[in-house]
Amino acid sequence: MIETHAHIYDEKFDADRNEMLQRAKEVGVKEVWMPNCSSETIGGMLALEENEPSFCVPMMGLHPCYVKEDFKDELTIVTKWLEERQFKMIGEIGLDFYWDLTFVKEQEEAFLEQLLLAKKYNIPICIHSRNSKKNEHNAIIRCCELIEEFNWEGLRGIFHCFSGNLEEAKRIIGLNFLLGIGGVATFKKGGLDKVLPYIEIENIVLETDSPYLAPVPFRGKRNEVSYIDLVADRVAFLMTIEKQEVLRCTDANAKELIN
Repeated sequence: MIETHAHIYDEKFDADRNEMLQRAKEVGVKEVWMPNCSSETIGGMLALEENEPSFCVPMMGLHPCYVKEDFKDELTIVTKWLEERQFKMIGEIGLDFYWDLTFVKEQEEAFLEQLLLAKKYNIPICIHSRNSKKNEHNAIIRCCELIEEFNWEGLRGIFHCFSGNLEEAKRIIGLNFLLGIGGVATFKKGGLDKVLPYIEIENIVLETDSPYLAPVPFRGKRNEVSYIDLVADRVAFLMTIEKQEVLRCTDANAKELIN
């Protein structure tokens, strides 16, 4: 399995990070892709890569929740790192309307600037798209609109932690993006039971978003990478295919994206 989205540098793992990663390896995880959040998370992320470069795979980007008044300074740091070395993806980037809408304009500007970086280096992106609490502002749709306006055929990547509807899923797939499927697939009211049976396995990858969004039966507790095995079980059930086929295909989808 390739875990395509986990914040394993997070302080919630400080007490047992090595043991947590060992549990992941025991269920078959062979790579963990680490999305960056801001300049403050780069050090811890790259330290993990240094310890296990074939297992811990870093991205570089500015998370929308960290887009504030100083976002241009943060983007300068992102740009500098991309100039200095290779990264498999730019991420996580996108739009977050959940907590407040103070910096929506700045989030959109940061997103577009990072799309330019993706084009410059010809690497995929990892998109964070979270709607407002009452769903009056749809981040998935707005990200799609910005991608369409950007209009570069080579743009590709993952809409991570997908929790939208079938129409949104098909729009994302039509833009040459994969759906990142995580613990939400196991939630009773997560909605993915109305999506996954109607799309192809070639359109998804697996993730946990650890330490967030733990799957059932651990919902509400700290998530960890090994729980991706539970996500794979649920995907196999909803898509009515063998678990080994889920693992084989999502692994191939992830490899094709970054290679």
